[in-house]
Amino acid sequence: MRILAFVPGGIGDQILFFPTIEDLKSTYPNAQIDVVVEPRSTAAYQVCKSFPQVIPFDFKDTNGPADWGNLLGIIRDKEYDAVLSLGQRFGVGFFLWLTGIPKRIGYGVGGGKIFLSNPVPLEQNQYAAHMYHDLVKGLDIDRPCPPLSINVPKADIAWVEQQLKDLGISDYILIHGGASKLSQKLGMDKIYPANQWQRVVDGLQKRQDKPVIFIEGPDDRALIEQVLQACPQVTVIKPTDIGKLTALIAAASLMICTNSGPMHLATAAGTYTFALFGPTDPSTVVLPNGKTIAIKSRTGKIADISPAEILDKVWQS
Repeated sequence: MRILAFVPGGIGDQILFFPTIEDLKSTYPNAQIDVVVEPRSTAAYQVCKSFPQVIPFDFKDTNGPADWGNLLGIIRDKEYDAVLSLGQRFGVGFFLWLTGIPKRIGYGVGGGKIFLSNPVPLEQNQYAAHMYHDLVKGLDIDRPCPPLSINVPKADIAWVEQQLKDLGISDYILIHGGASKLSQKLGMDKIYPANQWQRVVDGLQKRQDKPVIFIEGPDDRALIEQVLQACPQVTVIKPTDIGKLTALIAAASLMICTNSGPMHLATAAGTYTFALFGPTDPSTVVLPNGKTIAIKSRTGKIADISPAEILDKVWQS
């Protein structure tokens, strides 16, 4: 059995797709499962338990006929039995038809549905991982979505342990307040102001004598510099890849973050997490009744979430 999946989107989308891959692997233990993802998201599969083969393709780029033709050649050479696609555009459906894959599974909406052999209903008012998992119904798999889970490499756990040992830290609170360059470019409201983080940090340390660690991601330098000016007492750790980031999150006693990839990693790692949301509806990206607690801005602006509201949520839980 050879199965292909088209999973456009960021690292968070890939993590939310992991349960679908796990269920496919459970159903077809000897299957070859490959995923087509954007180059910016390939790193997510460092922590995927099933280790699928990743085929990078920039869905958002202006791809010419040669780019699509090259991808089509790669796919045809592998002679897949089935393809699952999160994409709903007419062009995606047409491309899947061109691949010649006999079972073409996607949501039965939009112009591309006419090219699908096994359409499934699109139910958007649910947790995104569950919505993605609905695609397996096109393969006659009808069971609940598995929980989000990840694989944390031992080498990355050892790296975090050494970092903490060097800093003299054992138990800590973790904060991630940044957002990707793409989110910033698109004007998405996902960064909580540094001066308000200061009040959050002060409030945490008054109640619990635990060190606070800020995560510095690849796009967070400007925010971290502001945070250090406001909160010189905090520690900053810069994980060099997603495995180390995941290990750092998994070892934390709790995390506070914005709606981002690290939030999904925390959900998968089982770390108690408080996630700040501006305009985004948290109901589709936060697991109901899980350890991730959404704090939604009443105005739709993330900066309007008061530090006191964050601290109240933490102490009430």
